[in-house]
Amino acid sequence: MADKGIPSWPKVTIRLYDDHNAEVKIAGRSHPVNHHDPRQAAIALVAERSAQLGRAVKATAVESDGSSWPLIIHPDGQVEAVEVSTKNNKPIWPIIAAAALAVVLLGGTAVYLLVIRDHGPAKPTSTESPKLPELPKPEVKSDQFAARPAPPGWSTNAAWTVDIKTDTHPAVSPDGSEVAVITPDQKLVVLDSAGKVIYQDKVPRDTTSPVYTTIDSKPVLAATAPGSLFYWPGDGALPTEIELPDSARVQFFGSSPLIDMGDEAGASVVSGGELHAVPNQPRLSTILLAEGNRALMARYAGPLYWSEPGKDLVELPLKPPSGAKSIDHIVAASAGRVIVHWSTGKTNEVLVTVNSTANGAVLATCPKVSPDQADGWKWLPDHAGKVAALGECLINFTGGKTSLQPAFQPQSVNQTTIYGQISGDLYSIVPGSKAVKLQPNTARPWGVAGDHAIVVHDSVLYALDKK
Repeated sequence: MADKGIPSWPKVTIRLYDDHNAEVKIAGRSHPVNHHDPRQAAIALVAERSAQLGRAVKATAVESDGSSWPLIIHPDGQVEAVEVSTKNNKPIWPIIAAAALAVVLLGGTAVYLLVIRDHGPAKPTSTESPKLPELPKPEVKSDQFAARPAPPGWSTNAAWTVDIKTDTHPAVSPDGSEVAVITPDQKLVVLDSAGKVIYQDKVPRDTTSPVYTTIDSKPVLAATAPGSLFYWPGDGALPTEIELPDSARVQFFGSSPLIDMGDEAGASVVSGGELHAVPNQPRLSTILLAEGNRALMARYAGPLYWSEPGKDLVELPLKPPSGAKSIDHIVAASAGRVIVHWSTGKTNEVLVTVNSTANGAVLATCPKVSPDQADGWKWLPDHAGKVAALGECLINFTGGKTSLQPAFQPQSVNQTTIYGQISGDLYSIVPGSKAVKLQPNTARPWGVAGDHAIVVHDSVLYALDKK
């Protein structure tokens, strides 16, 4: 039978181990099964999820000998086989199991699930959480960084180096204790600041560069692959995989991932290993970012809104700076901050502020400029919340001061140093200090891990020593 256009999400796998044990994986979450008929019990689990979705789901059943069968499982427990060419005439086991299961499901899937979960001999459980498998470690060695000028304050001596996959970049943890990379052999590798491998895991092809973020109020390392979001809790523990629709896109503008589900499908946040739809989106508003299981939204001319599953929408008014008449428009947001353009009553003048997404207060106000000038400004904050560049407007949040650096185009920030270009030349600037012109093609650090600046050249990561 054809699959009838049934979505491939969530990904479901039923794996039979022996006559009493099986495992069901739904969107990456494992559900062990111990029952006198594990096929029936496994199908019941999938049927329950199918009923929650209100539609049939696709599943792959894998026998203990490795043979597999594509299936369609309906909310009422009916099982259909997807027509594929097979190498032998072995009967498709779920079709046989479905007849007996249908009778049981008539008595109520929920009751049946409680029975099969609470009875039968229990498998011994480990007192330790499962760990990632041991994998061959990448080559980590010292070297010299000779291809480009080193960033100011750092030597050309690299205490350690490691090859990374082309078109990916490293992630440095917020506390500078870890560096995460994707290696050419399709592994996520996490190293400490001295270059020692902490843990590693195989990842699918086309996995994106890793990102440090938070989920369920805990720091995690996240990455996306086609159709999946993965996140690792650290210490070598197994990752969580969340199945994503083909149209979904993941962004990390806030302190947590936000899943854009595609046109007219809204967005979702991540909590408890599952996606939760962002509710109550006001008409004509845009979802900006996620913070935990909350999402920040804004209309073009304000105000802000916080939306959280299971709770009422909360409106967050924005406080104006001195001299402002009204909000012209909201530009962008990052963790804890939102960028706002304010009208002053003059057509050739605009005030640009950085406001708090916690209480709406003004955190910094840039000097007045023309609307056309401000429209081209790029927002680039540091991770610690000490400094930022808003185009030509340089901000020192610690001192509460701002200044204009004409024609400055920010490119990256590392600790309190902002790198960018002025008229095609590379400069570094610490807000409140003078701009320093750098040699052409000077390396810009991705971050500082321990006492090392992390730079990349030609798909090699270099951990540079201080001068």
